[in-house]
Amino acid sequence: MKKDDCTCTQNSSPFWSGGFSRRRFLQIAGTSLMASYFPDVLNAGLLESATTAAPLLQNSAKNCLLIFLAGGISQVDTFDLKEGSWTPPALAPATAGSVRWPQGLFPKIGQHLDQLALIRSGLAWAAVHPLAQKWAQIARNPSGATGGIAPHIGSVVALEAQLHRRSTDVLPGFVALNGTVAGAGYFPASNGPFAVQAAQSGLAALTHPDGASRLTKRWNLLNALDDARKSGELGSDSADMADYYDEGKALIDSPDVNALFTFSSEERTRYGASVIGDSLIVARNLLAADKGTRFVQVTDTNWDHHSNIYGTTGISLLTKGKAFDDALGALLSDMSTRNGSTPGKTLLDETLVVVLGEFGRTVGPITPNGGRDHYLRMSVMLAGGGVRGRRVIGRTNADGSAVAEFGWSANRDVRPEDITATMYSALGIDYTTVRHDDPLNRGFEYVPFAKDGTYSPVKELF
Repeated sequence: MKKDDCTCTQNSSPFWSGGFSRRRFLQIAGTSLMASYFPDVLNAGLLESATTAAPLLQNSAKNCLLIFLAGGISQVDTFDLKEGSWTPPALAPATAGSVRWPQGLFPKIGQHLDQLALIRSGLAWAAVHPLAQKWAQIARNPSGATGGIAPHIGSVVALEAQLHRRSTDVLPGFVALNGTVAGAGYFPASNGPFAVQAAQSGLAALTHPDGASRLTKRWNLLNALDDARKSGELGSDSADMADYYDEGKALIDSPDVNALFTFSSEERTRYGASVIGDSLIVARNLLAADKGTRFVQVTDTNWDHHSNIYGTTGISLLTKGKAFDDALGALLSDMSTRNGSTPGKTLLDETLVVVLGEFGRTVGPITPNGGRDHYLRMSVMLAGGGVRGRRVIGRTNADGSAVAEFGWSANRDVRPEDITATMYSALGIDYTTVRHDDPLNRGFEYVPFAKDGTYSPVKELF
């Protein structure tokens, strides 16, 4: 970490907060406390409002799609393009308005710059993959006091959305394609990620091999023999399993659900015939269906280019960039032309799309290994959900190593906590919320320190 990249202090940095060790958490986890902490998670009496910071709720989106580029995409070759002797001709830098863009790398995404916003003053807390990835997905230090019990951002969204679920909402509130590094945390497991791997044929598990009639008989027998499981008298784990069973049966009994997980060969080709392309087709289908899914995470791996970053074959920025451009370009085209559930709005209007990795990559010439190493400075790309296009937040210096202008009202680096607060704000969720149902009895903050004004949404995006 460069000295000028660290604006933390012992009083404000999550690295210094909490003082609660992993060993201590495991000691508590081994007691009866962990088995008896589930109160009614939707009880308003468990919540506490902001103390010193009034929340700024944009309430401009119905859904959120998080596209997580695991490994850390090179910001100086993409969203904060810096050119030099190292820049390969394949990037074909071009100017679009005030934005310098790698047109050769992302030509299809470039067609949507009028819908995109870029944050160039982002800064991760850690340059270690597991730590930084989880930090970005739970909005706090994973090794801090509440890191071990913290739910994924999508789980918070799913829990909050429960209050508004309709009888037609048969889909899980939170769907994860290609995995996440965090789950429901201490929340009920039903708020955790519904894990899916995209396939043209959909989800085979939605069809019972012995037929619907046989499944119904087995289901009725299970409920007759296992009433204790549903009653909750066996504890939270049993109640969680009952919820899983009920949700799974609801999906099986919904004849149109599997169609949301399937797609044609033509669609697959248009989205680039890749893992991320297939995943974004399914994400689009789930959100367009408006059947209960409010948060989708699509994870795309292999962005950790310590070598071969400009290679034309193998796993490189150029090969990964082609697949990403095909997929996201097609998604933005579809979502911006497809009607949303609200009259006069498109699916993109209703959905906040957030693209980020866990950190960025080193700047200037590439390393002797032909790549770029881990670096805290990073960029974030957003679209839809009320975000104004052709907007750039922050400006870095000539080589991208440090911020020249932060570009937003807080006048500091944009941290993962700020990105999370921005997502919650767009969805109308009070990011200053403090819950009082956590097993540690500390009070669980949706975004740590947000209630004190330390972290906040990047309002300049809207």
